[in-house]
Amino acid sequence: MASRQSKFAAYTGLYVAIFVAALVVINVLADRNNKSFDTTASKRYSLSDQTEKVVKGLKSDFKAVYFDRTSKFDGAKSLLDRYSNLSNKFKIEYVDPDKDPAKAKAFGARSYATLILDNGTRREEAKAVTEQEITGAMVRLQQAGEQMLCALDGHGERSLEGAEPGSFGSVKQALERNNYKTQTVKIAEKAEIPAVCTMLLSAGARREYSEAAITAIKAFVEKGGDALILMTPALKGAREETDENARLVALLDSWNIKVNNDLLFDAAGPGVLAVDDFSQHPIVRDMRGLPALIALSRSLEVKTGAEKLFSSSPDAFNTKLLDVVKIQAAGAPPKDKSGPFVLGAATTVGGGGDIKKQGRVVVTGSVDWASAAMFGRYGNRDLFLNMVNWLSADEDLISIRPKEPEDRRLTVKPNQFWVLYATSFLPALGVLAAGIMVWLKRR
Repeated sequence: MASRQSKFAAYTGLYVAIFVAALVVINVLADRNNKSFDTTASKRYSLSDQTEKVVKGLKSDFKAVYFDRTSKFDGAKSLLDRYSNLSNKFKIEYVDPDKDPAKAKAFGARSYATLILDNGTRREEAKAVTEQEITGAMVRLQQAGEQMLCALDGHGERSLEGAEPGSFGSVKQALERNNYKTQTVKIAEKAEIPAVCTMLLSAGARREYSEAAITAIKAFVEKGGDALILMTPALKGAREETDENARLVALLDSWNIKVNNDLLFDAAGPGVLAVDDFSQHPIVRDMRGLPALIALSRSLEVKTGAEKLFSSSPDAFNTKLLDVVKIQAAGAPPKDKSGPFVLGAATTVGGGGDIKKQGRVVVTGSVDWASAAMFGRYGNRDLFLNMVNWLSADEDLISIRPKEPEDRRLTVKPNQFWVLYATSFLPALGVLAAGIMVWLKRR
């Protein structure tokens, strides 16, 4: 009998030990392999491709120090934990400035809910505790040197200032968030590119560039500068007519990108093209599955030495009738040729065989796709910033970036409130009625 009890006790002890050991192993594995699943439609709780690329690419320890009241730490914890789960080099420290004012002063934290990022040599404050601002601050800390984008002005180009639908104000904000400086160059007044410029932006010039301006652009690129040229159709009869810009077209043709004098149409709308045909070029190879919306575009032709970036669908067609009044009178534009058409292209210029001395050039047939009205649509913002990253040789930053929070509020019209009341109160009333019936039956 004692022998049987001893065996039972031994087996019980063994089973308990195995169970406890299994729990320990499971907890250790869970701690080392933190996994979560995001089932929200907008992937609200998932980090973007750019964030994953930046965090997983950390080569040394990177500290995020969050300053707030102890009771408020949870407000940042869920987001910061997602960063630390990507890399053990991303460290997090929570500091209550009321308990440790010396540390808050040392880091320059002047208010609650402040996040300071520290790469060991420099510090940067995130403007808000959001993925977009945190990743942007990390990018700024990791970039060496200053990149200056100079926007040409004086020939009807889009302005980097203002918030009008046609302006490039959204472009400027996105560039500065990603550590690019911007400056306007009035090339019509003085045909010269300042030495501080590392890349040029010609955003839809409506007037012909002078010979002197073209010479300055050509010299800048052939000496290793970079250029982003956004063309626009030479429409006539509109409120603001546009020149063909033959001198700029000829310069681009010498760089193996031909810009046609036409206007493209597609089923997406009048002069609007939905684009999802991307090449394997570094600028766009991550864009598959994220379409771009291109409006009012000319078609391009890529010659030997240049590369196609993206094309229209086969359903697109072009017209060489560029008089808006005549197009409206006809009811529909005449079809000259069917698609697909090249809409964006990239090339390198000069360098004498030395890649580091080559100028990089990106050309699109449209400018409107990057305007404030369309910059946030679909993949347009990622497409533009990827172009800038490639031009500045920051290929490691080419990716799909954090999105702005999506407004998914339910809007109920006055005549639909009965649905809200029915779904809110009828189930509860049904349960209450069933309870009363059971009580009366048992009584």
